[in-house]
Amino acid sequence: MKYNQIGKTKYKVSEIGFGAEWIENKEYSEIEKLVKYCENEGINLLDCWMSNPKVRSNLGKAIHKNRRKWIIQGHIGSTWQNEQYVKTREMDKVVSAFEDLLTRLQTNYIEFGMIHYVDEIKDYDKIMNSEFIEYVRELKKDEKIKHIGLSTHNPEVAIKAAKNPEIELIMISVNPAFDMMPPVLLDDYFDNDKYSQNLGGIQPIRTELYQTCLENDTAITIMKGFAGGRLLNKEDSPFGVALTPLQCIHYALNRPSAKSILVGVKNIEELKETLKYETATEEEKDYSKILRTAPKHSYLGKCTYCGHCAPCPKGINIAMLNKLYDLATVHEDIPLSIREHYNNLEAHAIDCFGCKHCEERCPFGVEIIEIMKKAYDLFGK
Repeated sequence: MKYNQIGKTKYKVSEIGFGAEWIENKEYSEIEKLVKYCENEGINLLDCWMSNPKVRSNLGKAIHKNRRKWIIQGHIGSTWQNEQYVKTREMDKVVSAFEDLLTRLQTNYIEFGMIHYVDEIKDYDKIMNSEFIEYVRELKKDEKIKHIGLSTHNPEVAIKAAKNPEIELIMISVNPAFDMMPPVLLDDYFDNDKYSQNLGGIQPIRTELYQTCLENDTAITIMKGFAGGRLLNKEDSPFGVALTPLQCIHYALNRPSAKSILVGVKNIEELKETLKYETATEEEKDYSKILRTAPKHSYLGKCTYCGHCAPCPKGINIAMLNKLYDLATVHEDIPLSIREHYNNLEAHAIDCFGCKHCEERCPFGVEIIEIMKKAYDLFGK
């Protein structure tokens, strides 16, 4: 396993990190096996944005004996309200949720306190001029967090954060579909010695982000490296051909200032596939042949199941419903397993009354209400 230094901190993180978002419905025994496998393979970075108490408690129990082996990104502003995840800036809820995180992870500190999910400039500015940032600074002073980080999907927010010396780590979604503008020529892609000459295919705002992070020694950890799995599927890939997990990982880790990609895995088999990156050949990791002829594309309007549309006033698990809908539509007939998963959801597409609060919160502009209508037509309720 390769390790990368996080800015001026003392921490070195594994280039493959454990993004634990897919463990919500797992039994503890399965989570324990995953955590132990990570430890044995040298993975030492853990991101916990999830506010579900069961998830936090299971993770805490699993890492407790080897807590010192782990570098934790824990999120400030991710809360659990009425049995749902809610992003909030209400300080009473922020404080209690963070204390809950420490308690359930069975630790008195985390390495990186991540200001959670800041996707608008006005939200960033409000945070930086309010009691929210004062609380974060207090956490650092009290050594409940060792360093301050921030998570976002918005490169404009990330640039502002990278220019802020208080923020030493940014977690942002990175993959070729989010980065690139056609036409794309990748003969000598992201050679650090020729950095400025090799960014012609990247959106200008992304170019600026990577350059700003380099100049300010701000580290990047990566989420959405597979774009919610769409890049791994020929039909969904904007390039008209599927990339492999190894190619996606290699692309992400070749971004300037990128230190680790946090991969979401459901089981040890998926984790093993990811870890093949560490022994893969350059040919196996090479993504340039595919991207060199990439057509115009856009991921706006495509659900990546990030969950930031929550909470739904009717209790619909929108991210899961969207995922089940996408999985069902790639088959001629809906598999019984997918239909059963859908039927077991606490709320269904029929419960949606079109308030569009979810669409206002969606980072990717997904027309969620239209998906609800299509899901109702597909599943029948």
